[in-house]
Amino acid sequence: MDRLTVLKTITNALTEVMQRDYSDTTENTRLFEDLHLDSTSVLTLLMALEDHTGIEVDPETLQMDDFQTIGTLADYLEANLDVAV
Repeated sequence: MDRLTVLKTITNALTEVMQRDYSDTTENTRLFEDLHLDSTSVLTLLMALEDHTGIEVDPETLQMDDFQTIGTLADYLEANLDVAV
């Protein structure tokens, strides 16, 4: 999965979870400050990303830095695509 596909997958999952259009986001869009995600929406987002990408999120590997921006979340997904279910 290339970078653009990963970013589009994140955007689609955000739209699904938050029920808002996020087509104008960039890699620098901050998840908490700009999109106002909270801990519950992050968990729901992770479940949606697991469904969309086939990855299995390992809570042991998650760091807060992975959720700073859409770009850092994309980095995490790309690094874990080889752990797909």
